Amino acid sequence: MNPHLKPGLYETIINEYYQKALNEIRDLTIDRKHLDRAESALILSKYLQGVLSAVLSGLNEDEIQERQVELINRLIALLAHETGNDELHEFLIPHRAIDSHELKTDILLALRHKNDISDLRPLTPLTAPSLFTGSQAEPSLYSEIKKEIATSDRIDMLISFIKWSGLRLLIDDLKEFTGKSSHRLRIITTSYMGATDYRSIEFLARLPNTEVKISYDTQRTRLHAKSYLFYRDTGYTTAYIGSSNISHSAMSSGLEWNIKITQSDTPHIIRKFSGTFESYWNDREFHTFDPDLEEDKKILRTALDREKPDDAPIVLFDIKPWGFQQEILEKLEAERKLHNNYRNLIVAATGTGKTVISAFDYRNFRRARTMNDRILFVAHREEILKQSLDIFRNVLRDRNFGDYLVGGHTPSSLENLFISIQSFNSKELFNMTAPDYYSYIVIDEFHHGAAQSYQMLLEYYKPEILIGLTATPERMDGRDITGFFNGRFSAEIRLPEAIERKMLVPFHYFGITDSVDLDRLTWQRGGYLPADLDKLYTGNDRRADLIIKALTDYLISPRRCKAIGFCVSIEHAEFMARHFNKKGLPSCALTSRSGSEERKAAHTRLRRGEIHCIFTVDLYNEGIDIPEVDTILLLRPTESLTVFLQQIGRGLRLHGEEKDCCTILDFVGAAHKNYNFEERFRALIGRTRNSADKEIEFEFPHLPSGSHIHLEKVAQGNKPINFIWRLEFKIPARLLKYTRQLAIA
Repeated sequence: MNPHLKPGLYETIINEYYQKALNEIRDLTIDRKHLDRAESALILSKYLQGVLSAVLSGLNEDEIQERQVELINRLIALLAHETGNDELHEFLIPHRAIDSHELKTDILLALRHKNDISDLRPLTPLTAPSLFTGSQAEPSLYSEIKKEIATSDRIDMLISFIKWSGLRLLIDDLKEFTGKSSHRLRIITTSYMGATDYRSIEFLARLPNTEVKISYDTQRTRLHAKSYLFYRDTGYTTAYIGSSNISHSAMSSGLEWNIKITQSDTPHIIRKFSGTFESYWNDREFHTFDPDLEEDKKILRTALDREKPDDAPIVLFDIKPWGFQQEILEKLEAERKLHNNYRNLIVAATGTGKTVISAFDYRNFRRARTMNDRILFVAHREEILKQSLDIFRNVLRDRNFGDYLVGGHTPSSLENLFISIQSFNSKELFNMTAPDYYSYIVIDEFHHGAAQSYQMLLEYYKPEILIGLTATPERMDGRDITGFFNGRFSAEIRLPEAIERKMLVPFHYFGITDSVDLDRLTWQRGGYLPADLDKLYTGNDRRADLIIKALTDYLISPRRCKAIGFCVSIEHAEFMARHFNKKGLPSCALTSRSGSEERKAAHTRLRRGEIHCIFTVDLYNEGIDIPEVDTILLLRPTESLTVFLQQIGRGLRLHGEEKDCCTILDFVGAAHKNYNFEERFRALIGRTRNSADKEIEFEFPHLPSGSHIHLEKVAQGNKPINFIWRLEFKIPARLLKYTRQLAIA
């Protein structure tokens, strides 16, 4: 060993190695102190632990475990002899013979009652610390906490605020835990910043064997701790301390840091945690909340309302590409320079900014040239064209750039034209322009590109660059749109990756048992007949009440949501709006009969919270951007995977801190045997039918009607499988046989 020591701080036993090094020091001051008697047992045992670890790790691999156990047993025997304590012999480790050549040492993992078939345990150890950083390569915090809850005897939580979106991830686990009379759950929280959802507190306080205390003094106390303590009667108590409150983002998708400590490794920290929690619990600063006392409910509601900030700051910024958008721009450049491919299909989940990518790509294209290159941007809805033109103007920093041709609007120039596919054909733009008139052509929602209405456009023009944009290239009819793009995607980002990269909010998907039976309806290519569905849904008060009940069950409050409900017909949408208004939930219907001013007014009212739901028919499948939308109601079956993902995408836009997830309620009745549920689930976890990845595979277990399926981070062997949200599906009885057999690979 090199006896040279560097100047700085130390905290170690001075052994022979250090003593030799210290004897040679001439020009440094040496600070030392005597080992305190009260600390000596802990410090010396940790010192010996370090020595043992180094010795045992250095043994010959051929006999490593057997030799390690032999040395430990000899050391224990020596300690028993030296102290005269024969009880130490109980710590000797016996070998268990596996065969004539090998001895094994076992580790006790659990003791369970004979009728207990569960095999739950946290993936992280009960005897060593672990650090959670929000990485997708490690278990999610909430999946571990669920397992901690399931294997605990008592739980203490010290949380600065509790959001319904986060609590909803743990509801079933907490119900099962508190349902056992021997268990006890204690929670301390605050009204600080008004961040806690009232419904969360009331729900927790109504659980059996549960007590909730709240600090209302946010000026002096400002409790900001986030910690969870899981007591086990076996002695293997664990705790989590870090930055995660009970919110969806903190539990599942945020870059939160939390450390897990254990009683085995750091008993003194567990004792301090427990003692400090107990002192808070008995402090009059923390008030017990009784959900049956009107006074308590009034105090909490008033405190939460008082603490909420009045106005959010207005932030102004230039449009810049996000990290992944920049990656796509670089891939496009590589496609052209390295592969000579100037026909580029971009597959990007709804809400990830496909139009922004095309605008920056066009800007880069123009900057590299001296001529004024013309662009043709094609879509099939007026709203999409107007939003896209605004994006291009912002990216190019030119408010006068471009014009659009759609409906009754006539452009002043055909240069840099944003046109609907209907106007392209009806106005016969191809008769007014040469095949090479436009150097750069963008076709939005290119999954429509296989339709006959697009063929003249694709065959006539010869642009230098052709860009196709779509969220879902898979068509129901099986036609391959990549044939227009040299048989390939130039860049791709699917829904799970977009959520993982924080480009979209995570979602909670709930399949709700519907009250209608679709099994006997006429089935044709493309799905059910809309007229048949309309007869079942329009005027069906029972079903409409079921939808309101689901909002009540799964949301903080239906009166706090901003929802879009997708209906089967104009009459269905208008009926749903009337029913919601009659039940005290202000809503409206927007359909093809609604004018542009009526649509704008509805958007504004929804943003302001003056209405809670807009019911529509196909109008919002594409091209509408209302980031405030936090709830999606799928009120009709759709066989189209494209439409399904587009409708979900309406609620996945980011919208600051106030929106940490989107709730999707899919009302599913007993369905025709040809109705394809599997494609939906594949899409939700980012696996298409053509996916080559066969490593992830799971099956829906045998469950009784009305129960739930949870798909979350699980393990297959020693390999973790990551899901970045929770899929909860409530199975209708007549779907049970089908879903048992369903596997997604």
